[in-house]
Amino acid sequence: MAKDKIIGSGFAFPMDIDAQGGAAMSWDEENIRQSMMLILGTAPGERMMRPTFGCAIHDIIFEPNTELTAARVEHEVKKAIVEFEPRVGDVEVTAKPDDTEISRMNVTISYTIRRTNTKANLVYPFYLRKEGEV
Repeated sequence: MAKDKIIGSGFAFPMDIDAQGGAAMSWDEENIRQSMMLILGTAPGERMMRPTFGCAIHDIIFEPNTELTAARVEHEVKKAIVEFEPRVGDVEVTAKPDDTEISRMNVTISYTIRRTNTKANLVYPFYLRKEGEV
């Protein structure tokens, strides 16, 4: 398990058990990717001890899948990543309604890992509720 921890390490997300029966861990770029997925999947107010942590895209879930909604998603995603993931910079976010699935918006996040100056990207599928769904 000797791993170079230049960028950082933490508990794997989603939580899992490793082969030795302990908490699974993640390192480096994978840890950053998992951290961003956690930020995007958490609505502000969900965490009692960190009430501002998360991304406000959850407030947009009932909006129509349009370019205007995509612009709001881009703003909220970039704001959350910049605020809660200090290991990345040069964050660019593009959201676009999916061509084949009416309730899905594809959110592409491009970023640079500060410590290594490595460019990376992440595609986050954001699902809006269809009209009439509960």
